[in-house]
Amino acid sequence: MGALGARIAAVLRAGDLVVLTGPLGAGKTTMTRGLGAALGARGQVSSPTFVLARTHPTTAGPDLVHVDAYRLSDPVELDDLDLDWDGSIVVVEWGRGMVDGVGDSVLDVEITRPTGGGGADDDDVDPDEVPDEPRRVVVTGTGPRWQDATL
Repeated sequence: MGALGARIAAVLRAGDLVVLTGPLGAGKTTMTRGLGAALGARGQVSSPTFVLARTHPTTAGPDLVHVDAYRLSDPVELDDLDLDWDGSIVVVEWGRGMVDGVGDSVLDVEITRPTGGGGADDDDVDPDEVPDEPRRVVVTGTGPRWQDATL
């Protein structure tokens, strides 16, 4: 997931909005960490359960803003965060349905992973002994920004 984040980072620029969707443990934060590392983000890109939004200056130019919309009840609360949508690269975990109307272009990343059957989530399995679980990732760009883009 970190490598995927780095690959996506290569095409991002100020004003881009990335929405991450997937269950707990799917790799949303890991992907954002890879994206941040590729952009040269300063500071720890932490799990968003600890903060609602954090701005990371980058060596690539635009700041990386990492947002957790999980605890927000509606888009108005997201707007209350007063984010720099136009001058930053904004990554919103749990943002589907929360960012409608923010911009005319969105890069939507949906992550799914297998559950059950001896994976790292089973109570009787040591997670250090389980190989990385495969993920299925669907990246969909909508709006004029992503019309001709290639990842």
